[in-house]
Amino acid sequence: MSQRNQEWQVRREAAVTAGVGNSLPVYVALARNAELWDVEGTRYIDFASGIGALNTGHNHPRVIQAVRAQLETFTHPCFQVTPYGSYIELAEKLNQLVPIAEPTQTLLMTTGAEAVENAIKVARIATGRTAVIAFRGAFHGRTLLGMALTGKVQPYKRGYGPFPGGIFHAPYPAAYLGVSDMQAFGALQGIFAADVSPEEVAAIIIEPVQGEGGFYAASPAFLQQLRTLCNEHGIVLIVDEIQSGFCRTGKTFAVEHSGIEPDLITLAKSLAGGFPLSALVGKKVLMEKAQAGGLGGTYAGSPIGIAAALAVTTLIEEEQLNQKAQAQGEYVTNRLQQFAGQFDCIGEVRGIGAMIAMELIEQGDRQKPDKVLTQALVQEAGKQGLILLSCGVRGNVIRFLIPLTASKEIVIEGLNILYSALHLVQNTRPAK
Repeated sequence: MSQRNQEWQVRREAAVTAGVGNSLPVYVALARNAELWDVEGTRYIDFASGIGALNTGHNHPRVIQAVRAQLETFTHPCFQVTPYGSYIELAEKLNQLVPIAEPTQTLLMTTGAEAVENAIKVARIATGRTAVIAFRGAFHGRTLLGMALTGKVQPYKRGYGPFPGGIFHAPYPAAYLGVSDMQAFGALQGIFAADVSPEEVAAIIIEPVQGEGGFYAASPAFLQQLRTLCNEHGIVLIVDEIQSGFCRTGKTFAVEHSGIEPDLITLAKSLAGGFPLSALVGKKVLMEKAQAGGLGGTYAGSPIGIAAALAVTTLIEEEQLNQKAQAQGEYVTNRLQQFAGQFDCIGEVRGIGAMIAMELIEQGDRQKPDKVLTQALVQEAGKQGLILLSCGVRGNVIRFLIPLTASKEIVIEGLNILYSALHLVQNTRPAK
């Protein structure tokens, strides 16, 4: 890895499809906790966490130790051929962790999209129904079914259709965008009146806090209404916790803030501390309906990812990750609110725990999302040594996914860079 960033970028453009995007033309050589160093030795503070996959930070010693030990025994016998106890051990832990009171069972996969697809499969075979309702602004993966469920056309869906049928979208409750709980719930019931009978709906899938959609959080009241609706019509409620799970919001799972219980819950990202592993956990009465051989995959439930995940589940209590998320979130939110008092481009600062967003607008007008400024901020922050992520249905949101293990000194340093970058891009943007 001796070449410079630009040299790698040239090679990347020649060898790798442009369909895989990159936020920054920076090539990583080393990572530790909340810091990265590129091939040129430049240091960066990481506020992106590999898109939320590193709540325990880069290369947590306990995770690396567990993976190293697993590498010395076996790497891939394939659970469906010759099973191994660690799969069962992790399933037992996840069954205990999820906020579902009745008996549960677990399926381990590799990616978040696989967890979502298998959730739909289980819901369909358990109910004998086919239709599924998702929400606008949702992100559920880049597979064909994942894209069908995803509620954002650009860049995920445009040109890739046709998509699987029987998928319907309701507006997600987001007060800042002018969608109240009442309006969102009314539109959901409108789908039943105009598009599909509730007796034909197998599942409703929702992110308790939208990830790619902009970190809008469904209120406890809305989720409680949704739970009641699903109960009334025998609809499976799937909660997608792929980005919000594993302590990001100050609770192990974001849905716990609402007090409801999902029927199925999808997990990935920080489940395994940066190693590829996902899970579907759900009520046994549903999960046991799947036919033998109908679920699984060659690499599903990799023993390497499982070893990492077992380490992560012990760190939740040992390192008090929920408490760290609450403390980090309170500090970061307060600092961003201070920034909002100085920059009229900050329309709103919102978040739950350490899942925080900053929405950027033009001249204080929430009707004018500033996507250009958002993109410029990501680039300028990168130049100054801070890695940021944008998101949002309007492309104008900065999302903060700082490792929960980051020191306060690192967080402060990163926020100082953010302030500097924001000051520069706002003051140097072209006048309209």
